[in-house]
Amino acid sequence: MARVPEHIGKGLLAEAGLLTPRGEVAVDAAGARRIAEYLGKPVVVKAQVLAGRRGRAGGVRFAQTPAETWQVASEILAAEVRGQEVSSLLIEERLDIVAEFYLGVVVDSARGIRAPVVMVSATGGMEIEEVPADLVARSVVDVRLGLGGYQAINLARRAGIPSGVLQDVAAVTSSLYEVFRTHECRSLEINPLALTRDQQVVAADCRMAIDDAAAFRHPTLGIEIARDLNRQPTAFDRMAWAIEEGDLRGTGYVAQISQDMDAAATVGFHGIGGGGAILGVDALNRAGLRVANYADTSGNPPASKVYRVAKLILSQPGISGYCLGGFMAASQEQWHQAHGVVRALREEIPGRPGFPAVILICGNGEEESMEILRDGTAGLPGRIELYGSDHVYDTEFIAGRMRALVEEYLGAGGNAQDGPDAF
Repeated sequence: MARVPEHIGKGLLAEAGLLTPRGEVAVDAAGARRIAEYLGKPVVVKAQVLAGRRGRAGGVRFAQTPAETWQVASEILAAEVRGQEVSSLLIEERLDIVAEFYLGVVVDSARGIRAPVVMVSATGGMEIEEVPADLVARSVVDVRLGLGGYQAINLARRAGIPSGVLQDVAAVTSSLYEVFRTHECRSLEINPLALTRDQQVVAADCRMAIDDAAAFRHPTLGIEIARDLNRQPTAFDRMAWAIEEGDLRGTGYVAQISQDMDAAATVGFHGIGGGGAILGVDALNRAGLRVANYADTSGNPPASKVYRVAKLILSQPGISGYCLGGFMAASQEQWHQAHGVVRALREEIPGRPGFPAVILICGNGEEESMEILRDGTAGLPGRIELYGSDHVYDTEFIAGRMRALVEEYLGAGGNAQDGPDAF
């Protein structure tokens, strides 16, 4: 699911007629102060990061005056929230809240449902997973008919919404579903939906995620990478997405798992086939190795695409090994994998004498692939081990060999920081 920043989601809600707090986005403390002066009242300063529970991490704070807004904004911009750098802030008027509700629409992929589910609760301001099930009213929506007004009212009533604002909350629920449908969301939440002292129902927060495959149809949302990222994309993410987006022949997926490369035993991982790749990551972890990334080149990608994936994996600064784990008998032509990996190794290994690589590849064209790998890596200064179908399901063996070679490499003075810095 591609996540959308709070201020963009709130803009969509406002376009649909929902009340939202007055506010603007600032990129520095001076801008935050100007917005607070313009609003002329106490404000909320919110870090615009793609992570939940920002308040508990110090990413949502209050300020009484423009001067205090400047101070609070400076502190948030200089800090990290849930491990993310903060590059922008939403400065909003502070609401006089007397009650908090929850509204949400999510796609339930369970076999018996496979439809949007609308949820309403009179207990807002906390994660919906933490709210007792009997305090959440739910309704499955028939996508052919949409959410009827009577359904929205019934949901609000069952959730225990006060009668004085029942109609208002129902109307917000209907509008929320329309925004969800129009923008092809996977989830859309207002938490809290605030009831103010003057009896206004206001969307005080918004969390929105749309279907990855639909992102290109909504360019105004500013989604840079159509993936489920709970942070701003890194340079690695952008390069990985360029591989995936620019060539649709087969799978060429790469995602960074750890950006902390300080640990000595960190390896780059390259899988073939999603399920087998997950088994490989698990085996490497159990062997005491940290895995820098997850990757998968399956579905018969061309050698050029495999090369770009392998090159990106090997270009991560701080890794002390490379593991290609094809833990499946692939029906694709494996010589494409072999050609791509060979080219990447020949470009990367010469600068890192003794750098270890463990390669397991099997399936169609296995013998030809092994010949390509043997001939292509001959003479390279790395420690390269090749394995075929005899070890296709032996994840512990492959992980053990990777661990042994990494220890040998580091013990001989190999420097995990020797790799080229692609960033």
